[in-house]
Amino acid sequence: MESKISKLHLKFAEKTWHETFQLVRRCMDKPKDKSQPCKPLVSSLERLQEVFNVSSMRTMRSRLEMIAKQQGMGFHLTEATCYLTAELFYLEVVLLPYGGVEEVKVAPHGKSPVPSESFLQLLRSKDFDEFSVKLAGLFTQYNIPGDEYTGSLTVIIICTMQSFNSLCFILLCFSETRLKLFSSMQWLWRDLQQISQLPSVPKDSDPRVDMINHGRSGCLIAGQEDCPMTIQFHTAPTDGTKASDRPLLFEETAAAETLVQAARVTVGVSDAAHRLQMASLLPQPPQLDPQGHPVFLSFAEAPHETLPACFLLKLQPAVPMTLSFVNGLRQITDVPIPDVDLQWAPLPKLLTGRSLGSVDEQDTIYTVGIDGVSVQPLPGGAAQRYVLLAAAWEEPAQRAAAVHSVPFTHPAHVPALLQLLRHRSAINALLRSCMGPPGDAAGSFCGLHLEVLPESETSFSVTFQRPDADSLAVLLVNVRDSNQITCTLFGSGIVDPSLDEYLSCVMRRFMSVPVTLKTLHGKLEEFSSAPLSPGRPPTAEADNDHSSAAAVTDPNGALAAHSQSATGPEEGCAAAEF
Repeated sequence: MESKISKLHLKFAEKTWHETFQLVRRCMDKPKDKSQPCKPLVSSLERLQEVFNVSSMRTMRSRLEMIAKQQGMGFHLTEATCYLTAELFYLEVVLLPYGGVEEVKVAPHGKSPVPSESFLQLLRSKDFDEFSVKLAGLFTQYNIPGDEYTGSLTVIIICTMQSFNSLCFILLCFSETRLKLFSSMQWLWRDLQQISQLPSVPKDSDPRVDMINHGRSGCLIAGQEDCPMTIQFHTAPTDGTKASDRPLLFEETAAAETLVQAARVTVGVSDAAHRLQMASLLPQPPQLDPQGHPVFLSFAEAPHETLPACFLLKLQPAVPMTLSFVNGLRQITDVPIPDVDLQWAPLPKLLTGRSLGSVDEQDTIYTVGIDGVSVQPLPGGAAQRYVLLAAAWEEPAQRAAAVHSVPFTHPAHVPALLQLLRHRSAINALLRSCMGPPGDAAGSFCGLHLEVLPESETSFSVTFQRPDADSLAVLLVNVRDSNQITCTLFGSGIVDPSLDEYLSCVMRRFMSVPVTLKTLHGKLEEFSSAPLSPGRPPTAEADNDHSSAAAVTDPNGALAAHSQSATGPEEGCAAAEF
């Protein structure tokens, strides 16, 4: 065997890379199993092309062909033009002799090719990995389900003039079902765009953040053929100041501010047939009802088709949800999420992305560094250590599943779905803020030890040692929806009745439990060192246990009354120093 390998080395030692590529391709063209190419040969070709410098038209063609095959797309070429083809769109790439790219166009079904600056820049910079990712997203967007080549066929012809006497044609055929679903999705998107343009009262100083967190159809990202239809629906709120003017919080909060929860709009196969729109379901001009909700037409009032499919919101990333939220999605759409897609586990495990197969026999401890959170850091660069009791989070009501896709059938479902998804995302964001890397933080002094317990599916409590007294205190966090987040402090001798609203405002502004607890810790220290003012009467003492916290989780109780009287974030937090 060694002698054979040596002979092969000698035989191909003087071969050019081009000849090596051609040899691998010839081997791939004649596999023993014609149903699929030889995987080792495919892998070899991919590795060769990844390390080989793209410096000619031939090598650029080879790289584009490999990317097309990886995505399951067709590949065709005519002189200096390459076509990466799918069933409902194609990519046209015009090459230059030295391997550069002159132009990239995207052509969805039924439309003329339009230039794509984003694809062009990726190829010019030879960022093939990001080009593949973007192409995969576009391919997923147009990967409409349907019967393969059944019913009447529509033919798309791509024509490239080679000379006055010759034309090159590439034929793509589509089933009637696919075309109907594609058309229905286009009508859905037009309706969502019209909904987003209806008048509304701004709630955030940043227009983009306001559209994401409060827009009836979120912030729609599309408008060009090379961008998949995407809805951004949740992100960290702004505090009315520019990012450059805000002091740096701890690393986890800074990362959370940049996270945008989104959903890609597409179509999926359904076991049951559903009515889907074949025209706009909005009256013209669009109208709002007395409650401020868009008015829609029923299916009986507009053209529609009954098809074995439904629309999908493909969540990016997936959203961990408890059972009541999953049931809430179904109540809005009347389309259940298949049980096979849901794997249930304790909520903290899903929020941290830990393996579902691992067994939690002990409580999970998270250490979150808070250096530089405020102008009064804890001594020695302290950290907050959060303990999540395994037994409490193993309760059935606190078990959750990561929801990847939400099925629906009508544009009227979208505003209600986004409100529920925002609600769940807000709860998850607050709990995640407590979750740094599990275990002890090396070299950090943990000045605050806190225990996080679930009180209901929309509230949790944080128990901690008070800095101003030899006793415990409990902060109850209640998330009634993504806009109504209230904090209530329980502990003996709390003397400032405005503290709950102050803490609620900090929590809403920064969406961070550690930041809020750091603020509370500082306030309690201030209270212990400051004399009691005659104009500041003490509040009634509350029992320092979780039963007291649970007593106000009823939305009709004290929290509800407090929420109604709350001022806006900018007013209530005007005195916050960060």
